[in-house]
Amino acid sequence: MNMMVFEYGDHMIVVDCGVMFPDAELLGVDIVIPDITYLRENQHRLRAILLTHGHEDHIGALAYVLDEVDAPVYGTPFTLALARAKLAEHGLEESVDLREMHPSAPFEIGPFRVEMIHLTHSIIEAGALALSTPLGVIIHTGDFKFDPTPTDRRVSDLHTLADYGRRGVLALFSDSTNVERPGMTPSERGVSERFAEIMAEAKHRVMISCFSTSMHRLQIITDLAQEYNRRLCFVGRAMFRNSEIAMEMGRLRVPEGLLIQPQDIRKLPPEQVVVVLAGSQGEPMSALSRVAVDNHRWVTIEPQDEVVISARVIPGNEKSIFRMIDHLYRRGARVHYHDGSQPPVHVSGHGSSEELRL
Repeated sequence: MNMMVFEYGDHMIVVDCGVMFPDAELLGVDIVIPDITYLRENQHRLRAILLTHGHEDHIGALAYVLDEVDAPVYGTPFTLALARAKLAEHGLEESVDLREMHPSAPFEIGPFRVEMIHLTHSIIEAGALALSTPLGVIIHTGDFKFDPTPTDRRVSDLHTLADYGRRGVLALFSDSTNVERPGMTPSERGVSERFAEIMAEAKHRVMISCFSTSMHRLQIITDLAQEYNRRLCFVGRAMFRNSEIAMEMGRLRVPEGLLIQPQDIRKLPPEQVVVVLAGSQGEPMSALSRVAVDNHRWVTIEPQDEVVISARVIPGNEKSIFRMIDHLYRRGARVHYHDGSQPPVHVSGHGSSEELRL
């Protein structure tokens, strides 16, 4: 869950507005949102909410917060598209002031001069925020890694980061998720080799589960599906919605005729299909969890199906994930998951220690 308030005088801005998923001990709790008591008490000073990128732990609480306080929301076009879809679920899409911001296009909010700096992450259009104040510059990195070969070819803007470093920075608020991991985090393209091996060797369907906002990964899967003459299907509400948003914006390139609807999966020979599903964390009502217990309308597991879980195990989700994997094995699937083997089926979206040193 990410949310931070910056203040100067009578002006206050918020960076990110995310949710956190509960531990197993929090029975009956679906999501955890930030305590916004301070925002409610000082909303007359709140000038804006700035979004670094579109992951749930950065935008997931917007509808709950904006139901109680009022402020314009700034983000890149793709981030705002994801935010707009979430606000629509709560009937707020028309009442919220959404404003686009772009890398290297600074603007002012009261005493704050805001510049977004493009950085690579597991989602597209992520970035750091440089907040120039009368006291100095604050850099908030959001989540990032320095990916030299992203699928959209938009590499991190190290030049602008270095320029701020030369001029002097008052404070750095940095992603440190992988600070204890040595070396550099592999590129998003690091999963391509393993995915290609699985598709080349598979004699039946291939099912891949990843986060529905991982557009780099969805692009890799799409390209490989075309290469190995398999039709592609996105299954699950969030997966379908987010892939559709990305395709409409030209950020996910799917060749004409490659995509099929879930109801058409059984009409094709199994060796000609790739299914992409949400549910890599074993969420009870997710597409993959329902498939694993034979409770999905369109997708069933058959012997020799290849199931790839392209995500790390988020702490707290271990039981749900491995229970789901057990169900998949019982139905005859071959399951590939992030177990440290090489080449990997998953790479992190967060920079390791050498990237943080930069």
